[in-house]
Amino acid sequence: MNTAQILGSGLRSAREARNLSLRQVEEATGISNAYLSQLENDKVKKPSPHFLHKLAALYDVPYDLLMEYAGYIKRSAEASGPRTLAAAAFRSQAQLSKAGAALYSQAQLTDDEAAQLLDYLGYLRSKNKSK
Repeated sequence: MNTAQILGSGLRSAREARNLSLRQVEEATGISNAYLSQLENDKVKKPSPHFLHKLAALYDVPYDLLMEYAGYIKRSAEASGPRTLAAAAFRSQAQLSKAGAALYSQAQLTDDEAAQLLDYLGYLRSKNKSK
């Protein structure tokens, strides 16, 4: 999976984690819902950094993370450091629960901690489905 696909699915996950419709995001950011849909469905090859900045602010996702997945910047191995759960969510395409959305907006987690938390959330969901 390429980074553009991760960007699109990650933006969708971030929006859905906040229970926002495309129209609500349009109202909050001024970005047309058609363009937002194209972003989420990987139809836009080079999204506007200005729009990515607006979405990062609304979704509480690091702007540099969106710029990285859009292909504007490359993160060096030394710069990886601790990442938020948002980064893990973008990479793994995990659908975040409301609790997960609250967690990643509050805590700085290492990649390992974020992966473990996503695994645990997946376990909880599978446990609930089997009831």
